[in-house]
Amino acid sequence: MNRDVSPVFDSLDVDLVFKVLKHTLFSPFFIFFIPIYYISSGGRMTDPFVIGSGSYYVLLCLYWLGDWLSTLYRNQGSLLYRPPRYDWGEQIVVVTGGASGVGELLANTLAVRNVTVVVLDVNPIISENHNIVYYKCNISKWEEVEAVSKKIVEEIGHPTVLVNNAGVVQGKLITDISAADVQQTFGVNTLAHFWTLKAFLPNMIKNNSGHIVTISSNLAYTGVAQAADYCASKAAINSLHDSLRQELDHQHKAPSVRTTLVCPGHLLTPLFASVSYPQSGWHKFFFPSVAPVDVVKSIIQALDDQHSKTIMLPLYSHLLPYRQHLPSFLKDFVQWLSGADYMLRNFRKVSGRRPDEKT
Repeated sequence: MNRDVSPVFDSLDVDLVFKVLKHTLFSPFFIFFIPIYYISSGGRMTDPFVIGSGSYYVLLCLYWLGDWLSTLYRNQGSLLYRPPRYDWGEQIVVVTGGASGVGELLANTLAVRNVTVVVLDVNPIISENHNIVYYKCNISKWEEVEAVSKKIVEEIGHPTVLVNNAGVVQGKLITDISAADVQQTFGVNTLAHFWTLKAFLPNMIKNNSGHIVTISSNLAYTGVAQAADYCASKAAINSLHDSLRQELDHQHKAPSVRTTLVCPGHLLTPLFASVSYPQSGWHKFFFPSVAPVDVVKSIIQALDDQHSKTIMLPLYSHLLPYRQHLPSFLKDFVQWLSGADYMLRNFRKVSGRRPDEKT
């Protein structure tokens, strides 16, 4: 037996621990009975244990109420009715950068649900599923997106879901990056979102129906050495996402066009295969990498629920938006703790070709 292999501990991280505790020890059902059992055993209502557990339960209920009201408001729901059940067979989903990584897995997963999936990429997707249709397109160029969008509408129909997933990483210092590199990064990571929205959003607004999924990154909330262009491009699409939501609600009066922002941490995809991520046990526990299947499951759940939401993966990502409010010495400490400034030191850019393809 290989003692170096420990599948149980390799899968153990703070996200898993939090999920287990959330549904067991810290679940509302369990907490509700703690003060009752304590009092029935002779305790008093004024005992610190009763007050503490009761206060936690009240705060948890208030949090759930706030989350419920937020969802109700964002999705223009009513107290009696939720959005109609999603008919997957009627959907036409456009996935940019769908030839590999998260995009490829999402395309294949949706295709199994009998969804018509349109993949836009410079490389073809390798799949035997007849529900997937591939169009070669450099999405950083408006002329190509415009031409391909007309073909899609003519040959397949108007897309009902748009997943802006494509992305590139240069992994270079600001002093070393070329003008062409910067243009490619913003062309694929940022400008392409404008072009696909211009092409497919008008029909969604017309029908007051559809879903826009924006794949961003937790690096949108922080700067990292050798990734200035990448971080800036992702921060830009976060702002684009927020502006889009406001325009849909207040200008176009199309609140039923949903918007979902996905901000994952380090993804286990070919794009980030050469990232030098710390391998210590404590770092893997508190800063786990994200499997593509977890991102895909979250996206499909958002589509299924027909909810506009922000998806942050893994658990530590929820803290990143608050990093800017820390004193500078704490910000630097968190940056050092994460090891983020050194993760691209051995970075090798992926051309977009699948690892199993011949060059």
